[in-house]
Amino acid sequence: MYILGISAYYHDSAAALLHDGVIIAAAQEERFTRKKQDHNFPIKAAQYCLDTAGIGIQQVDHVVFYDKPLVKFERLLETYLSFIPGGWASFRQAVPLWLSKKLHLPKIIKKELGWEGQVLFTEHHESHTASAFFPSPFEEAAILCFDGVGEWATTSWGVGHRNRAEIQEVISFPHSLGLLYSAFTYYTGFKVNSGEYKVMGLAPYGEPKYAEIILKELIDLKVDGSFRMNMDYFNYCQGLTMTNTRFDRLFDGPPRKPEKQLGQREMDLAASVQKVTEKIVLQIGQHVYEKTGQKNLCMAGGVALNCVGNGRLLREGPFENIWIQPAAGDAGGALGAALAIWHHYFDQPRKADGKEDSQYGSYLGPSFTREEVCAFLEKNVYPYKKLEEEALYEKIAARLNSGEVIGWFQGRMEFGPRALGGRSIIGDPRNPEMQKKMNLKIKYRESFRPFAPSILEEHVAEWFEHEGDSPYMLMVAPVREEKRIAMTEEQKNLFGIEKLNIPRSEIPAITHVDYSARIQTVNGKHNPRYYGLIKQFYEKTGCPIVVNTSFNVRGEPIVCSLEDAYRCFMRTEMDTLVLEHCVLSKKDQPEWKEETDWREDFELD
Repeated sequence: MYILGISAYYHDSAAALLHDGVIIAAAQEERFTRKKQDHNFPIKAAQYCLDTAGIGIQQVDHVVFYDKPLVKFERLLETYLSFIPGGWASFRQAVPLWLSKKLHLPKIIKKELGWEGQVLFTEHHESHTASAFFPSPFEEAAILCFDGVGEWATTSWGVGHRNRAEIQEVISFPHSLGLLYSAFTYYTGFKVNSGEYKVMGLAPYGEPKYAEIILKELIDLKVDGSFRMNMDYFNYCQGLTMTNTRFDRLFDGPPRKPEKQLGQREMDLAASVQKVTEKIVLQIGQHVYEKTGQKNLCMAGGVALNCVGNGRLLREGPFENIWIQPAAGDAGGALGAALAIWHHYFDQPRKADGKEDSQYGSYLGPSFTREEVCAFLEKNVYPYKKLEEEALYEKIAARLNSGEVIGWFQGRMEFGPRALGGRSIIGDPRNPEMQKKMNLKIKYRESFRPFAPSILEEHVAEWFEHEGDSPYMLMVAPVREEKRIAMTEEQKNLFGIEKLNIPRSEIPAITHVDYSARIQTVNGKHNPRYYGLIKQFYEKTGCPIVVNTSFNVRGEPIVCSLEDAYRCFMRTEMDTLVLEHCVLSKKDQPEWKEETDWREDFELD
């Protein structure tokens, strides 16, 4: 049985394909259209999934959509009506899309795919819950999902057992931890639904001086982690912004305009909402543990991408093990919807060994053969050298050691927002200039944003206060004390962005200002080349870590094709590009010419 899951029309549209319950392929539409967070129908992603399976749409048995649009429309109407006349502007903007597309999804899906069968629907949080539990390694586990909002649910928890993932308690709209965080994302001048990472990265530069105000004025938090928000301060129910003038007065001024320089206030706001978020996650986690008695926890929803909170929950919370869906946001809903149909609708069994998940490292996107790579390079007359495994590792490890920045394009593309060694830009973490170089000359993004370490799994406890694996870069942990560089008294008294250029450890390029790092452990099971390269770098340098950031520039999705990779390589100051077994040096390439400023093609949030 083939089941095709679809998510679309909000953000991060995606498609996922199962064959007899096994994940065959999954990808976000943005990777193919090159429109970041593309919300349109994922026709290219769906076609990729079918091509990977070698089938046409006629061979698919069931198509499922990741939420129930009629229930969501009911929530929108109720919300707008309750805020009359204040909700008119938002209503007027939203309704045309609903009338033209969202209320006619069965017809649209059939037309887009050429599908002639019935279209199935799951509830939004059912999709999240299924995506969290069913691919996990656990036979049974507690499940916790946070996001902005689905139909009505914004937070839900339940229990997964064998082939069932049941929701037991829900917090409903407008009370939403995801929307609280997005409100501060908007207020600090970043783009909602993509800038939340920036708020999390900015938080360690500030002091949580507004945390008590948030807990006193904005959100009524109970001991069990449940909460209600004071909607007098928010505008997302009825307006076109997240916050209002009352919010402005509470936090000493209007929202930062995106082009305006970041100040200490924004850093303190980021630190404050991050602290509150972690507090809520810890309290709900404790409540769920007490109610379920489960030692394992699975998580999904956009807030589950807050890896700082995840790390604290693992270290300080009651659960022995935590597994988080790598595509925790709406993209993962496509996968969860398909899995929910397989297990819930058709009551198909599920096997879990307690050790290995069934998401295959989340390497579920397109790949290219050696022959295809060589044909691409020969056709375009791009100079390259072909190397076999050990020679490739030796050469690239040496170039990393010399300070080069490498574009690393290997195997299948990752499903989810993180690059995991399939479509990555890598560098030497010991180099004190590497973070600045990568941010300003490669990624063209804000200098304060941290980078992640990819570390050989067997060495993680030697460098970080973390035991076990973290293959999907969804856990933040402190750098071990003995690897840190102590600050002088003068350095301790610095504030805000002044902290940026202080070397804090033996691996400064991936050590954030609070001595933390977002860890990816690599064991070689699903990406042996990435493991082989890091191991060679370790043997050469004694450092089992490389800097890993996604292969793209600011405003652009992660590269998908060979053309995407070469274009990004030439537009930036990367030194070397590795396409499978082919190595390209920047100095050898023909001059790259652009007719217009390519950065105008992307929405720079």
